[in-house]
Amino acid sequence: MGALNLLPLVVLFAVVGGVGWVCYQVFLYSNELAERGVKKMEKKNVLFTKDGAKVGVKEVSAEAYADKTQRAFVKTWNAAQDGSPASSTRSRTK
Repeated sequence: MGALNLLPLVVLFAVVGGVGWVCYQVFLYSNELAERGVKKMEKKNVLFTKDGAKVGVKEVSAEAYADKTQRAFVKTWNAAQDGSPASSTRSRTK
């Protein structure tokens, strides 16, 4: 008769232990997922610190910046001189 009185207590401990194990597995998985996310963001030059997020900027040399700017200016200038439909020729035909 004494062993039957302990059966509900054993079942209770088994259920609590099972729920605790499931919660622990969820905790481990969430930490692993967070670490993967941090590593992925570090590849994109985003660092998370206690103060917040810091974003790194890729360095662009002055020469490369000047080349890109000049190229864009020349394309715009040429498009304006060609009289393409994007220029002011539409307003003259109306």
